[in-house]
Amino acid sequence: MQQVYDEKVREKILFEELENGLKVYVMPKKGYTKQFAIFATRFGSNDSKFIAPGDDYVTEVPDGVAHFLEHKMFEEEEGSIFEKFSQLGASANAYTNFTTTAYLFSSTENFYENLKLLVHFVQTPYFTDENVEKEKGIIAQEIRMYQDDPNWRVYFNALEALYHVYPVKKDIAGTIESISRIDKDILYKCYYTFYHPENMVLFAVGDIDVDKTLQVIEENVRQVKKQGEIKRIYPDEPVEVHKKEVVQNMQVSIPLFNLAFKDTDVGFGGRNLLKKSLEVQIGLEMAVGRSSELYEKLYQEGLVDSTFGFDYTGEIDYGYTIIGGQSKDPLKVRDIIIKAFKEKSFLDRETFERIKRKYIGKFLRTFNSVESIAYSFINLYMKDIDLMDYLPVLHQINFKDVAERVESHLNEETSAMSIIYPVK
Repeated sequence: MQQVYDEKVREKILFEELENGLKVYVMPKKGYTKQFAIFATRFGSNDSKFIAPGDDYVTEVPDGVAHFLEHKMFEEEEGSIFEKFSQLGASANAYTNFTTTAYLFSSTENFYENLKLLVHFVQTPYFTDENVEKEKGIIAQEIRMYQDDPNWRVYFNALEALYHVYPVKKDIAGTIESISRIDKDILYKCYYTFYHPENMVLFAVGDIDVDKTLQVIEENVRQVKKQGEIKRIYPDEPVEVHKKEVVQNMQVSIPLFNLAFKDTDVGFGGRNLLKKSLEVQIGLEMAVGRSSELYEKLYQEGLVDSTFGFDYTGEIDYGYTIIGGQSKDPLKVRDIIIKAFKEKSFLDRETFERIKRKYIGKFLRTFNSVESIAYSFINLYMKDIDLMDYLPVLHQINFKDVAERVESHLNEETSAMSIIYPVK
């Protein structure tokens, strides 16, 4: 296996690409009692239109297929996968987001047996007309639950405001109408397209034997030929925001708001994307973080409370910032924040250096937890970013970089507002 060693964090990651194209990464952590493995595919809710390898036609599937497929993968003819992990003393889970579906487990014993089970069940689909129809009812309930969640709605209303046509504006689970059109043939088509080993990655971390880990994976993964590139088809998204404001009334006691900013500098991954993401996050921390003058002002005036926060999502083809929480006067909060971004008085070198040191410390703490390591690795990997590039890129960022990024990204022209008001 190839090895990458980082002297500053004193950690190593070993890498092997199998003949079928599966990328395997192993990080040994001597002395750790917990082990963690995550098996992920580049297939998320955005991937509803594509040309599969070998096809000469476009396949378009209903919204929510990636999430639906994740649910169905845990069902086998003999019963539930969760029970099998539980019997081996492991805790299993999975998640689907806009770009990725991942299956994982954590354990303190029987690691290799659990790893074998993980590889086996993700490589063994079992879909029937009956179990697909049954799952529709379960997922429909989940969709209704999220539709009734004000925090979920204020978030997706913000994405609806930002985006005209890009699929990130759509709920990851789809709609009740869209999932009604899913059948086993659609699931198998997506499975054999996106769950091919060449489109997947497996990351394992803990006090584990590297050679034995690789052996278990090689013996249980599907032995197939590489399939070639999947052509994903996304619509051309205009630069401008779709709507400046989306308002909804729900059962809340205090209004909720999401002030969103659309990132228009997109279309690249790797170290450049990492650098941009860190610039935005440092700029946001300087502007509206808990130690900022702006946050203190908003808090002291009773305009925000402990729910106030921010987040930047930076993917290869899209990106956005969300600033939000509860507020008795969301529009006033928006105006104050927009004004602060125009004036940029929060941009000073001393604060920049302090926040940068904070992010260095935050990253180093990641290596204290096998879960944090694994989630960070997969999140970055799906953006073509190497985990070990994080610290060198962070060290390269200077005050001018952050000031320019704030100027280009956090401005009124790229902003939109989502508000949930109490029912009158």
